[in-house]
Amino acid sequence: MSGRRSRRDVALGVVGVLLAFGACEAVSRAGLVRRSYLPPASDVLARAVELSGDAAFRDGVGATLRAWALGLGLACVIAVPVGLVLGSVPVVDAATRAIVEFLRPLPSVALIPLVSLLLGSGTETEVALITYASVWPILFNTVYGLGESEALAKDTLRAFGFGRIAVLVRVELVGAAPFIAAGVRISAAVALVLAVATELLSGFGEGLGIFIAQAQLATDGTRDVLAGVVWAGALGLLVNGVLVWAQRRLFPWTPDRQAVGS
Repeated sequence: MSGRRSRRDVALGVVGVLLAFGACEAVSRAGLVRRSYLPPASDVLARAVELSGDAAFRDGVGATLRAWALGLGLACVIAVPVGLVLGSVPVVDAATRAIVEFLRPLPSVALIPLVSLLLGSGTETEVALITYASVWPILFNTVYGLGESEALAKDTLRAFGFGRIAVLVRVELVGAAPFIAAGVRISAAVALVLAVATELLSGFGEGLGIFIAQAQLATDGTRDVLAGVVWAGALGLLVNGVLVWAQRRLFPWTPDRQAVGS
């Protein structure tokens, strides 16, 4: 049943993409929108494929993916331990709640000038901003997952003489793992958005965002801009697909919607 539903969802997704592609193609070909503003979808797709053979463009995409991976990895290293502490020690959670709620709404892109002054105009700034934005979904999913752990299993371990750390590792962390995985999947998308947006807004370094920013300045660069957007969307789709597959393989008993804010 699950496999049939997955195939149906994939088929519907393909139909949606084809309809959107056809609509953009028809609008441009019919002259309803100037081609300088909206080139035919087939031209944009052809340009995106053409860019795959450009070594400089591939290097830029690789730079974006490296920053994405570093930022997401650091976010996991920071968020999971902090989430375990906040979710298992109520006093610490209460003491830090105001700070967390103050920092969480701050948009990472608004911090670009400050972080650039502190770290300079390089990969360090991009990674720092990605890490900051990616921490929150993982952190809150970790805390939420600890709260959903089975009380009976914890009481059973305590009855057999296991200490607080053993209960945390053997029961609470295991139970929170699917929630943490869902948080990582959400943060992966956030991290990719920040990687491209930071490059695009800051204008330094190399990467997919830099390619899009430079294409905006070129004469008749709309096609290149849209081709870059296609690449960004394709990368996001690929990353999400891989993480969803991994989550289903590792935690087949949990529903896909098991995440805070998903």
